[in-house]
Amino acid sequence: MKTAIRHIVEHTYKPLLVRYLTKTRVYRHEDIRLEIPPEVFHPGFFFSTRLLLNYIRKLPLKGKKLLELGCGSALIGMCAARQGAKVTATDINPIAITFVEKNSLQNDIKLTPIHSNLFEKIPAQSFDIIAINPPYYKKNPGTNREYAWYCGENGEYFQALFAGLRKYVHSQSEVLMVLFEGCDLEMIENLAAMHGFNTRCVQTNKNFLETSFIFQIEPVN
Repeated sequence: MKTAIRHIVEHTYKPLLVRYLTKTRVYRHEDIRLEIPPEVFHPGFFFSTRLLLNYIRKLPLKGKKLLELGCGSALIGMCAARQGAKVTATDINPIAITFVEKNSLQNDIKLTPIHSNLFEKIPAQSFDIIAINPPYYKKNPGTNREYAWYCGENGEYFQALFAGLRKYVHSQSEVLMVLFEGCDLEMIENLAAMHGFNTRCVQTNKNFLETSFIFQIEPVN
């Protein structure tokens, strides 16, 4: 049944969605209004952003330092800021950061946007919460848009992520990453272990298309 549904989505819904997302679109989440350009991952049409957002919104956020790493539209960061978090939102895509700056001003939301490839341009500091909706697929990205989808042929994104992560966490930090069943979960787990981290599943979500997971990334010692 799931295979049949995926076939229908692949040949009907997906082509329409691709065409729809060739223009800048307005997306509303509660009282937040976002302009989403074609080069930026759209939070309204994919499950991962909302899954991670719903999990993080249940945490005590007031006064916490939160990093949305690879933020795209920065919807998670903006919602967290509305709950009193001190938010830094970063992305490798300069177009994403331009629109984060624009949308945060238009929604009167205070956060710090940084154009950065993972941790490269983030000032040294420790965050209480790090939210990660990573690129999943094993292919080298060739455009700004593709950085939201492709992690490199050998998972280079995850190698760099775990290599740099320890400098930005403290003993009580919560590092949360959303993944799905189509990822190379074994590769990601092994790369985390190589850099001294465990990956612990804290939530599983099944829908008619896929199974998604939220993992907490924890230092081994």
